[in-house]
Amino acid sequence: MAYLFTSESVSEGHPDKIADQISDALLDNFLAFDSESKVACETLVTTGQVILAGEVKSHTYLDLQQIARDVINKIGYTKGEYQFSGDSCGVISLIHEQSKDINQGVDRGTKEEQGAGDQGMMFGYATKETENYMPLALDISHKILQELALMRRENKEITYLRPDAKAQVTIEYSNENVPQRIDTIVVSTQHDQFDADDDKMLEKIKKDIISILIPKVKSQLHESLQVLFDDDINYHINPTGKFVVGGPHGDTGLTGRKIIVDTYGGKGAHGGGAFSGKDPSKVDRSAAYAARHAAKNLVAAGVADEILVQVSYAIGVVKPTSIYVDTYGTSKVNLSDGEIAKKVGELFDMRPFAIEERLKLRNPIYFETAAYGHMGKEPQMVNKVFESPYNGRIEKEVELFTWEKLDAIDKVKAAFQL
Repeated sequence: MAYLFTSESVSEGHPDKIADQISDALLDNFLAFDSESKVACETLVTTGQVILAGEVKSHTYLDLQQIARDVINKIGYTKGEYQFSGDSCGVISLIHEQSKDINQGVDRGTKEEQGAGDQGMMFGYATKETENYMPLALDISHKILQELALMRRENKEITYLRPDAKAQVTIEYSNENVPQRIDTIVVSTQHDQFDADDDKMLEKIKKDIISILIPKVKSQLHESLQVLFDDDINYHINPTGKFVVGGPHGDTGLTGRKIIVDTYGGKGAHGGGAFSGKDPSKVDRSAAYAARHAAKNLVAAGVADEILVQVSYAIGVVKPTSIYVDTYGTSKVNLSDGEIAKKVGELFDMRPFAIEERLKLRNPIYFETAAYGHMGKEPQMVNKVFESPYNGRIEKEVELFTWEKLDAIDKVKAAFQL
């Protein structure tokens, strides 16, 4: 029997994502001026207020308030009528030094002996159903909101958009787990106050989303996926009605509240640990990236059509406590999932410091991860500039999304005789 599967995404202006972006901007600035910084910072945003909290061990000093304000303005909260703006909100910092009890398990005599920054299990997932090896429903949800944000900034074809938004896509699958059609698309977007009555306002928003936004999103997809858009899609556009009050004025936001949006949209699994605001010694983040890197290269090499990789750690211990693989019955090799997992452990060094080195994680590369997903984006080299009243100006060339590189295909093929 055919079945439906749904994933959602949220925009960069969603309160929880504002918090994630502030936390990762703080992390990037600490790493830019001191690459050995240990950072675990959280952010809360609400009406007219930002609260920064957490633990940091670093040799640098930053203007944390200004960094937070710059992020808020960059997202687009720049107007008084939003009841939240980068120039007028209050910013309180409660960040303090990291516990020495935790740090003693991480820092060792040599970097190679670096222990895991926490216990827990992390997951990586990949599937062949999209070109970027991401679940289709999540990929389309991200694209809807990325395009919506672009149109908001251009302010040409749709001129009433505000930063807060959510999208949700439901895909109909066959018994063979092949996407058949898009069943439902939900888009809720914050907007300016209209002069027209509510019914006319909602009618215009729905028309603009369906006739202007969706075709732009469809054109970004491979031809084989464009056919999934038919005339029978159920659209729910701003289904609750008017959405003028939004952002932190409408809903409090916290770092780490969108972990499923950040990863695989409900496909695969999640260990529960959030990413944003954490330096790579925290395996919640680094090991999740390493597991994605392994899963993506395994699928791209032809080991299976769909793969889940789990890795687990004990705090302060160098080697993982376990590596697990699930191919969902799609394996193309004559090995059990347990045997595949053993080879994964041989192919991919999952010790914390080895992950940091392999994926170049002690660089200021994290702000770009904090909206529209940490997985599935294109690896790229960029120049980033950081300025501080205490440390001056620094420019760094860094590589983003290294865990998305298909740089292990050859060794995977050799190992599995593909």
